[in-house]
Amino acid sequence: MSDSEGTSLPPSIERVLKLFRSLGREEKMQALVSYSRKLEPLPDRFKNLDRGEFTVPECQTRVDVFPEMKDGHLHFYADLDSRQSPTIAAFLAILFNAVNGHPPATMLAIPGDFVQQVMENVGLAAREFGLTGIVTRLKRHAANAQAADIASPLRDSQ
Repeated sequence: MSDSEGTSLPPSIERVLKLFRSLGREEKMQALVSYSRKLEPLPDRFKNLDRGEFTVPECQTRVDVFPEMKDGHLHFYADLDSRQSPTIAAFLAILFNAVNGHPPATMLAIPGDFVQQVMENVGLAAREFGLTGIVTRLKRHAANAQAADIASPLRDSQ
């Protein structure tokens, strides 16, 4: 079923998976529409950074994700056209809600089948490759933050 069976997941991730496992297709679609409106806007401090390091090339839609580490807690932001890509915006809002404000280990604990569990029965299989690419990219940022204990992508300019 999921990587979460037999493994202790952080409560924030378990809540997301439990919610989405309990929803039918129509309820999931409604939840995605609702979440798509909850994605935090990109802070100005990220807008002029070179996007190459932050772009998710696996995604059909242009998505840039930015990690920021403060006091041992990770926070992600994204830049995308949420009106053009509400599913991506919704998924990011769901994921960020579960991991933002937590240590990098929370992001690293996301199970390998997280995308499939959240998007199951939604009928957007074509989006799963890009969404999985986003999760992979965020895990890489979390691993780097944890290993290097970096402050943020703005560390040189602060």
